[in-house]
Amino acid sequence: MKEYEAFVIGGGPAGITACMYLLRAGVKIGWTEKFAPGGQVLNTEIIENYPGFPEGIKGYELMEKMEKHLSSFEFDRFTDEVIKIEHAYKDNKIKLSGEEVKAKAVIICTGANHKKLGVPGEEEFTGRGVSYCALCDGMFFKDQVVACIGGGNTALEESLYLSKLAKKVYLIHRRDQFRGYKIYQERVLKNPKIEVIYDSVVEEIRGKDNVEEILILNKKTQNKTELKVDGVFVFIGIAPNSNFIPKDVDVDPRGFIKTDNEMQTNLPGIFAAGDVRAKTCRQVVTAVGDGAQAAHSAYLFLQEKD
Repeated sequence: MKEYEAFVIGGGPAGITACMYLLRAGVKIGWTEKFAPGGQVLNTEIIENYPGFPEGIKGYELMEKMEKHLSSFEFDRFTDEVIKIEHAYKDNKIKLSGEEVKAKAVIICTGANHKKLGVPGEEEFTGRGVSYCALCDGMFFKDQVVACIGGGNTALEESLYLSKLAKKVYLIHRRDQFRGYKIYQERVLKNPKIEVIYDSVVEEIRGKDNVEEILILNKKTQNKTELKVDGVFVFIGIAPNSNFIPKDVDVDPRGFIKTDNEMQTNLPGIFAAGDVRAKTCRQVVTAVGDGAQAAHSAYLFLQEKD
């Protein structure tokens, strides 16, 4: 069984940063990312609010630049999914899909995934008109009509991106005003290809072989409307990727991992960083900060006498 001083789980901005800081400190690490390094950022067309890139930068380009920081170091990389972590003071067992390893400290940077609507037709038409990634699937709907569900920053940004491809974008939000940043709201409301439908929720997604229409309920009037669309993009929030964590780790009601300001969980030697952590601001820049702090805290933990 391979043993490490620290093991980093997740390859998004938080995970890459944690690896970089640990490696620069001379810590022997292992790192696993079951998909390509970059995490959810790879699905972002352009990032406009990361310092140092005033003109914006594509998500995959930013992650390529981040990963280059690791190219001069030698360490073990895995592409396994983490199944379970068994916690013990400076003797954690991490069960991967391919093998089992040990580490004195563990940094969890597994991020979060998009929530689902949970309505009839959603599962049936996933991959056949229902999507959770505009950058991944937007081109399939070029010059077609799509619906985008949600009212936060992601829904607004993705609607703007889809408007460059689709003939028309319906942006459906359950409230009478958006939660996203004002700059995105202004862009959406000025875009002639985006039609906003407030106070409404999707009750059903219908079609034969592919999505053909959605049933919408106006929550104020209780009127139901059938809307013809070719695709449905869902952006109604996120859920943490935390099903493998030790059962004694404190989490909030939604399953996000609780930490202190040093990224330490309630279990000594188990740290969390990035979107999987319970916090109010989830951005690339905050994930990077979390990763740096988690690595620093893990390094100090490793220096402690047993």
